[in-house]
Amino acid sequence: MSEKYDVIVVGARVAGASTAALLARRGLRVLVVDRAGFPSDTLSTHQVQLPGIVRLARWGVLPHVIASGAPATRRARFTQGSVVLDGRYPALDGIDAMYSPRRTVLDAILLDAAARAGAEVRERFIVDEVVRDGDRVVGIRGTAKVGSGGVGATGPAGGGGAGSGAASATADIVVGADGKHSFVARAAHAPVYRFDSPRTMCSYSYFADVDLDAGEMRVLDRQVVTSWPTNDGLVMAAVLLPVAGLAEFRADVEGNTIAAFKSAGDLGERILAGRRVERYRSSPDLPNAMRRPFGPGWALVGDAGVVLDPISAQGIAHALQDAELLADAIVDGLGGRRPLDEALSGYWRRRDQRSGPMYDFTLRLASFAPPSRRDQALLASLEGRPAEISRFLGMLAGIVPVRDYFAVPSMLHALGLRGLPRLLGPRPADRSAA
Repeated sequence: MSEKYDVIVVGARVAGASTAALLARRGLRVLVVDRAGFPSDTLSTHQVQLPGIVRLARWGVLPHVIASGAPATRRARFTQGSVVLDGRYPALDGIDAMYSPRRTVLDAILLDAAARAGAEVRERFIVDEVVRDGDRVVGIRGTAKVGSGGVGATGPAGGGGAGSGAASATADIVVGADGKHSFVARAAHAPVYRFDSPRTMCSYSYFADVDLDAGEMRVLDRQVVTSWPTNDGLVMAAVLLPVAGLAEFRADVEGNTIAAFKSAGDLGERILAGRRVERYRSSPDLPNAMRRPFGPGWALVGDAGVVLDPISAQGIAHALQDAELLADAIVDGLGGRRPLDEALSGYWRRRDQRSGPMYDFTLRLASFAPPSRRDQALLASLEGRPAEISRFLGMLAGIVPVRDYFAVPSMLHALGLRGLPRLLGPRPADRSAA
């Protein structure tokens, strides 16, 4: 492999496969490589929030997700303290359901879409070096493992054969879609301009025969338990806890995860009444970071550019969003509509405008701080109001912008007449009388 491409994408999971597919569909010559073979698993929240589902539908990929058996989730139940908010997601562009496919399913579907669009795919290819010409990234050099090929392997670079050995390729731009520990980002010296150390740890597994009629989120004191339907009739159930308790948790991952489920009331009872079919998977490696996503000859997408704590379950939807933004910028830049650096600078700006408020909100959730008076008043005021519950769920799903939802006029509307007294509390005279 020593050919010239328009774009090389390093990393073939959600962000990379989507970027490759979108670029190939628009006539660019694209190579996408990954050290893994597909289908294969990776740690994940699984949830594709509605904005992500809308993109999958627009790209013609959603029918494949549905055909995989991943069930639609149109209702969610959010519980905090005595407040239970049970409602439906608001529709977005005619889509009113989210899906939580296994990553063995979703990643393979997206990579197949990239291959069908004309991208050349090389699985089980380890990138050893980012090639430079002066300060500019111009390609990659790496090693193909024996038996490379697999799902979507195509063309001279990914011919589906069993060869191995050193190989190289050049391109006008190299895209790092290789996750939060991105090799491309490190090699390109991409600056991290915002970093917040891990605040949570996560443990999850898959259960059969669970009584679950909606996606569920149970916010408890210093922990969150969630449960979502996924492929093969299974439920993915997870617990998120403060990372400060890591040493104690790791001493007995299974026992501590079960204890967390048991503390989640009827939700935990229903999870544990099911049959666990896989091992518990856990990770404390959950940083929050923003990197500059472009430079001479390179760009970043997905977790390589912005990574969020999984407590807000935005990672997949944001990866799909950023893939679309980056693909548009690359097509504009390479197509001569405007200078490439200007197009990529616009990608950076739009990415941060869309992701920044959710980044801040995610950090707030991950702090496990006691709810403020405002939050308590808001949640209590929403009960029994389907339209407002739907709007609240839309904010959690990324449909209603976080900044808009918590703006004063929006908050006053959400609180309503019965919520304002809870927010304002008793008058000073009333406190002294009490």
